Parts: sequence; structure tokens; C-alpha cells
Amino acid sequence: MVEVTASGDSAALPRARVVLHRIGRELQGPIDSAQTDARGRFRFRFAADTTAIYLVSARRSGIEYFSTPVHLNPARPDTGLRIVVADTSSTAPVTLEARHLVVGPAGSDGSRRIIDIIVLRNAGHRTRAAPDTIRPSWSGSLPSGTAGLDVGEGEFSPSAVSRRGDRVLFFAPIPPGEKQLVTEYVLPAGARTSRLAVDQPTELLNVLLAEAAARVAGPGLTFADTQVIDGRGYRRWSGSVGRGAIVRFSFPASPLALRWLLPTLVALAAGVLVVAGASLGRSATRRTTADPAGTANGLLERMAALDAQYGGRETSTPPEEWQRYRQERDRLKAELSAALAATRR
Repeated sequence: MVEVTASGDSAALPRARVVLHRIGRELQGPIDSAQTDARGRFRFRFAADTTAIYLVSARRSGIEYFSTPVHLNPARPDTGLRIVVADTSSTAPVTLEARHLVVGPAGSDGSRRIIDIIVLRNAGHRTRAAPDTIRPSWSGSLPSGTAGLDVGEGEFSPSAVSRRGDRVLFFAPIPPGEKQLVTEYVLPAGARTSRLAVDQPTELLNVLLAEAAARVAGPGLTFADTQVIDGRGYRRWSGSVGRGAIVRFSFPASPLALRWLLPTLVALAAGVLVVAGASLGRSATRRTTADPAGTANGLLERMAALDAQYGGRETSTPPEEWQRYRQERDRLKAELSAALAATRR
């Protein structure tokens, strides 16, 4: 049956054209059409390919509305199939029902992938349509400093979604009900902070961070729990966020940055020790002769090697091993402080 919504109610739509679509591995497209009767009913007879999916659609005001997949058991005809169409409006209210931001760990290039799941709700009886090709049917803010935009599998075509600065623009019609938009973008390597300027109330905002040292803060957000996704633990913040709120993100230095930074620090420290060599020599008689591995230079190199191995990897390191790393690093740091203090005597 084909129905049209009006003022919150639905009524049968007579003389509407209905199209039967086949979606298969090799062939897909419309395969038949029919017209509804006075009670909005229609019928199709076809030999079904059980490896394919069949849908029916009806058009209203230039917008195509699709049914759920057709049941293919010939002994039980799908008599309860419904297509609900609606009139359109460029001002029909659409709210942001929920938003889920999943921020992955720093990759091999230092960048972080962000999956952004946006749930829109049209609580009215008219489909929200873009007023023209320039203005979208809906738009929302994106975290600052991010780049790119890919559209994941969902209910909308990737061609209907674009990015303009720190905003996502959505041009597809939004029919009555709840719809989900899945996007993905990247926070480039070296970015340690980002901010999301909330431009519309969000009933539920979830932020999941893969890195234990990463943090998020904003009005209405509180730490909720830790969830496991694809074998990795994510710390989750959740809450209701109002218009005008600023949600701030902070991230640790990526392992890539540490690999470049630590050798530089070791070289600088070695240079300082060369300059202080005379003082070390003069004070040698006042301190115990140490093994080369126990000198300040050796201690710095050993600390750098530990940090290069474990830095930024707390979530992927067994707790016992991480504790041993921290204990060894603290021990080396204490020895380094003692060695440097000896140079000042």
C-alpha cells in the first residue's frame, strides 16, 4: 500500500505510480511498474532471484520513497508492505537527535581518523528539502583543524554530502522520521587540540577516544565508561549539549612525533654534557667512579630508548609491563638527577 502523510495522519494514495527494483550482484535497476488503485493498493508478480534484494518505490513532489525489502517467500505474499510518501517543505524542522564521535589512535603517519555518526530527526509530516543547489537541507559544525570528508554506508548517497570549511552540508531530502548520516574525516599529524562549536542543541553527544592520554571537555559532558570496539578500548564521554557550547579535545604527542623528538633531545643533552666535561673531570675525585652506562649521557640514552618503545602506547601495553616501564623510567630519572647534581658540586 502507498500512503501519504498529512497533518500527522496518513491516508491511502490512489493512482500513484509504483516501481519494483531489483538489486543483485550483477544486475540492478527497475524491472516493473504498476499504479495504485483507489485504496492505494498495488500488486507485482515476478520470479524472484533469492540472491537479490527487491524494493518498491513511489514518487511524490519529485522525491523517491522506498519500501523495506520485499519478502520473497511465494507461499506468504508480502501484503503488509507500505510506502509512506510526504509533501515537501524547505522549512520543515529537523533536529539533531544524537551524535557519536569516535576518534581513533594516531596512525603510522601521526594523523587520527574520526568517525562521525549523525542522527537527524524530522518530527513533522513534511519532507525537508534543500531550497536550492547552494543551500543545504541541513548543515552542522565539524571539529576545527580536521580535513577531508568521506561518507560511510548509510541511508544517503555520498554525492549529497559535502564539506565547506568546518561545516558538513547535507543536500538530500530528509523525510519524516529518524535518519542516520555516517561521515569520516581526519585530524592531521601534529594537531594536539581541536574544538567543536555546537551550533544546535544535541540531546545526546557521545565522544569515544582511543588514546588513554586524550581528553575531551565541554558543558554537559561527563566521563561515562570504557567501551571495546574491534578489540581496542575507548574512553567515552557523554551528555546533552546546548547550543553555543564549546567542546574541546586534547591529544598526546603521537608516536611519530616522539620518534623524531627523542633523538634530538638526546643529542642536545649530549652537547650540554660535553660543555660540562671539564667540571665533571674536576669533580671526579669527589664522587664514585661510575660505569659509562651510569653517566648522565648513558642514563639519558636509556630513558630515550624506553620512551621510544613505550611512549603513547599505554592502551596497547599489558598493565604489568606498563608498570615495569614506569618504575624503570622513575629509577633512571632519579639516577640522572643525582648525576647532574654531582656536576654542580
